[in-house]
Amino acid sequence: MENPVIQIRNMTKVFHLGGGNDVHALRGVSLDIYPGEMVAIMGPSGSGKSTLMNMIGCLDSPTSGEYHLDGLQVSSLVDDELAMARNQKIGFIFQKYNLLPRANAIENVELPMRYSENTDDMTGRAKEMLKLVGLEERMNHKPNELSGGQQQRVAVARALVNHPAIILADEPTGNLDSVAGQEVMDLLLKLNREKGTTIVIVTHDPGVASQAQRIIRLFDGKIVEGGLE
Repeated sequence: MENPVIQIRNMTKVFHLGGGNDVHALRGVSLDIYPGEMVAIMGPSGSGKSTLMNMIGCLDSPTSGEYHLDGLQVSSLVDDELAMARNQKIGFIFQKYNLLPRANAIENVELPMRYSENTDDMTGRAKEMLKLVGLEERMNHKPNELSGGQQQRVAVARALVNHPAIILADEPTGNLDSVAGQEVMDLLLKLNREKGTTIVIVTHDPGVASQAQRIIRLFDGKIVEGGLE
């Protein structure tokens, strides 16, 4: 069996609010996600879902525990090292697209490459990814000239362009109507099935989560379904 692309052991996260008030956002989380899996993370407000997403995305460091991402021990990295891991190992898709309004689709997709070590033929690689997500006719359009679904497709292309170990999608259909949202989900499912892309989706939508291969549910900072046995 392949090694997990995400391996988390006994991860905790405590936020110190002052005055002796501590918030235990994660309480000993352990989790494996394997290459080629499509996994949904769910949980009510305050469950630790967003905190776990930040840990997986190398946006924050745990209070204790271990996290290996694609073989890299990231749980003890400092800020600059976390930034490098984010750029090299993770492709992000956000609910609000986070596109540069004055840049066209090609320029938006090029952005992660500008912060990486591999800057060869950025425009060619960006065009290749835009073709992959079905936007070959809209490459020179700016975000305000694209529909919401098309903007999210640009975001998917941007997430893929550095060939990351995982795609981390935070409520990827949250700003879309049901038709556009399902089109984005169909694209993610296609990437997972045909390209073997490892995808982690953080969502509150049961309809989105049901399309994943596995659902991980959190409650009060603990995994209550879909974690390690």
